Amino acid sequence: MAVPATMIYFTAYDQLKYLMGFSDCQGTKLWIPMVAGAIARVGAVTVISPLELVRTKMQSQHLSYSQIGTAVKTAIEQGGFLSLWSGLGPTVLRDVPFSCIYWLGYESLKSELTRRSGTDQPTFYQSFIAGAVAGTVAGILTLPFDVIKTHRQIELGETELSKAKTTSTWSLMKRLYKQQGKAALFSGIVPRIVKVAPACAIMISTYEYAKSYFRTYNKNKAAGITGLDLLAK
Repeated sequence: MAVPATMIYFTAYDQLKYLMGFSDCQGTKLWIPMVAGAIARVGAVTVISPLELVRTKMQSQHLSYSQIGTAVKTAIEQGGFLSLWSGLGPTVLRDVPFSCIYWLGYESLKSELTRRSGTDQPTFYQSFIAGAVAGTVAGILTLPFDVIKTHRQIELGETELSKAKTTSTWSLMKRLYKQQGKAALFSGIVPRIVKVAPACAIMISTYEYAKSYFRTYNKNKAAGITGLDLLAK
């Protein structure tokens, strides 16, 4: 689920930012990565939200595939087909700000690193560092929405929950803050950083490397240069 979703997300982001007139490693028009990242993320999140909800339910209650089918069926009977998008609001509130902060941070750091090294394209190492730092900052700042999203999705199919407990995102956030304090909104911060920082670093550096490789390959192919020609040189 993560691989195709990430590829769709990254590809959509790239196409949108270039369509809006963004130039790589220039350090200008940094509002474009924020807008492009937000739009791309909304589309990706909407598509994968039902799958994410099912995964969360399986992990939280250790359900088998047959049991998760029953839970999903119960949820649809209780709340309709749109209940499969339970937690979409908190997910969007988490992922859209995350994308805005992440791409702003990544493009800024990438531009600075390439400027200092005197290159026009980032190396694998530069992309890795920029992705890790940007992902860490974005992950910390959006953690409260991740906590709320998880609370909302765990409730899927739990028949014992009353209608009074089906609260809005902001109501649930205020309730957690009132009952358990600020720490409740940032619970799991260490596991999240440990997960998000390397994931962001690996994904963006691999994506940038692959993009650079195929760009060079296509350019050489268009010019009639083959692998044997490069070896001969």
